[in-house]
Amino acid sequence: MATNTLSHRILVVDDEPDITALVAYHLARAGYRVSTATTGPEALEAAVRERPDVMVLDLMLPGRSGFEVLEELRARPDTQDIGVILLTARREEADRIHGLRLGADDYLTKPFSPNELTLRVKALLRRLVAPAVTGTTLVAGPLTIDLSAHRALVHGDEIELTTIEYKLLVTLVERRGRVQSRPQLLESVWDASPDIQTRTVDMHIKRLRTKLGDAGHQIETVRGFGYRFRTDRPGSPG
Repeated sequence: MATNTLSHRILVVDDEPDITALVAYHLARAGYRVSTATTGPEALEAAVRERPDVMVLDLMLPGRSGFEVLEELRARPDTQDIGVILLTARREEADRIHGLRLGADDYLTKPFSPNELTLRVKALLRRLVAPAVTGTTLVAGPLTIDLSAHRALVHGDEIELTTIEYKLLVTLVERRGRVQSRPQLLESVWDASPDIQTRTVDMHIKRLRTKLGDAGHQIETVRGFGYRFRTDRPGSPG
């Protein structure tokens, strides 16, 4: 993914024309190429056709809900790495947690500041750009990470990870044996201010452990502090 904003495509999905126009205007003014969709099916079609870098996705959509769109995006190999920022009028924590569990990268509740959304898009794009690393392999027990190919394998079998899950795993393995607090992980993996929702880390750790299977125990919960990747013996998943 290039660093020039003009190379980044953002897909804005909302069935409220005023919100769609406002968001598209601010993102275009920031230099992004912007397209829009107004229904769940349109969003999925546009995601496959245009392969945007980031989708700004409203939850309440006709046809298919934002949750359903997000779930479908993460299930498809050709769209699973699209960054997703959820827009929601719902303030219930359960809805936000559900979105993070399905693989959302960030969320904003309505009403929101268009300038804040633009900054969040910028921050998400920064952390989705993986550093160019060649010829390096990390090995930790049954886990092997090929940094040059951005692949993770457990017992030789490749596991499918989103960009954020991959960066989270690499960060933990590179710092193995050292406890990483949630704010540290937010800054390192999400490029985010350490005072935002730390629950984001917990949701992604849970999904990452599930995908790692019997290697998931290597991510240890250090209660009251954060997480640590260990290889000496099975730790508690917490």
